[in-house]
Amino acid sequence: MEFIGLGVILLVPLLYLVIALGAIQEEMLGVESAVRHMARTMSAATDGADATARADAAVRSAIAEYEMDPDTVEVDIRCAPRGAECPSAGATVVVTVTAKVALPFLPPMSGRDRIGAVPVQASSAYKVSRTWTGG
Repeated sequence: MEFIGLGVILLVPLLYLVIALGAIQEEMLGVESAVRHMARTMSAATDGADATARADAAVRSAIAEYEMDPDTVEVDIRCAPRGAECPSAGATVVVTVTAKVALPFLPPMSGRDRIGAVPVQASSAYKVSRTWTGG
């Protein structure tokens, strides 16, 4: 009898940990996919407007595919060196995406869902060819 009680007491937290880590891993895969595809598609764009449109399409696709909450996803796009037009020949496109994963089974009351959110972040850099001519 004690063995069953002890087993349940230990099994419930372990099961919650597995579910929570699965949710965090899914969000991390989504963020990684978003940054990788955004950097690649931006480096192949014809101009700045095309790069922005391609980046928006890539992040929307990742959000839909990995079922991320679009309200928690933040995107930062920079080009190195500073002041370089994005994209331009020889520039490096650096994309950073940050999202928050709400832990499972936390009710949204009293702000517990915000406190129990785990931030995940990924960055990707992609160098545009020096011979890039806008496409």
